[in-house]
Amino acid sequence: MTLPKSIQSAAIQIQPFIRKTPFVHSKAFSDLTGADVRFKLESIQVTGSFKARGAINKLLSLEDHEKQKGVVSASTGNHGAAVAYAAGQAGIDCTIYVPDDASPAKLENMKQFGAKIEVHGNDCIKAEARAQEISISTGETYVSPYNDPYVMAGQGTIGAEIESQCDGLDAVIISVGGGGLIGGTAGFLKSIWPQIHVIGCSPENSAVMIHSIKAGKVLKLSSKPTISDGTAGGVEEDSITFPICCDVIDETVLVTEEEIKDAMITYMDKEHQLLEGAAGTAVATLLKKKNDLIGKRVGVVICGGNISLDTVRDILN
Repeated sequence: MTLPKSIQSAAIQIQPFIRKTPFVHSKAFSDLTGADVRFKLESIQVTGSFKARGAINKLLSLEDHEKQKGVVSASTGNHGAAVAYAAGQAGIDCTIYVPDDASPAKLENMKQFGAKIEVHGNDCIKAEARAQEISISTGETYVSPYNDPYVMAGQGTIGAEIESQCDGLDAVIISVGGGGLIGGTAGFLKSIWPQIHVIGCSPENSAVMIHSIKAGKVLKLSSKPTISDGTAGGVEEDSITFPICCDVIDETVLVTEEEIKDAMITYMDKEHQLLEGAAGTAVATLLKKKNDLIGKRVGVVICGGNISLDTVRDILN
């Protein structure tokens, strides 16, 4: 099954469990940039981020005997909450491995959806490795945050929704972590609008996929701390998202921590909504690239809204 077809199947399967999120025109950001700007508000998705789409699609695809054994995953927060939510909907037990620097707000989000939390390592790659070891030893299904065709197809349903919510786009801006969001969403949009310009963005402090694309192979790179924790961390060497990202991303942009924070302040001020750092990365890229986007129809994926009030205070101060 091709990616667009698997996304269309996913859209039907997950529809009862997720929100079709608004794709809203922003007068404020259109005025700021000279572009026709629309925001895809995954910040108001169930669990507060786009990740619910992929997790639900994956868990609904499991056989009965797999569901009985339960699932295990690893996450800095949003994917964990999504897997916990999906497991609750499907009546499946789940355990989430998290690095020791995971956001407290996102840990709380995971717990409220009923996940069992295990802390392991100081990077999501280490937590992922531990979760995969447990999966092999117990027979529980490992649910990857991005390196899974069902997960990527679920994330790609954002593209299917965008297509139904507007008459076309000239460009789309999407934050890049493991590549499931941009791979699925841009993969679908390119199948509908082949000329769309796909801009993938990451914080300078952690941009493993973007550096890997430029190198032509998956790199093992260390990351510095970033407010864009949802995109931070490494990429699995055999990730199915890597060749897709190489294929669908037309331009990559790196943004600084200050650019992300400034963009988040501007967004909260103009749109009167919260957004997390990974979404701030996309808004920062919109502002950074505004001179190239004048007169164009631009979609920006606001991938999540899970941010603690302490972090908001730190940004504002």
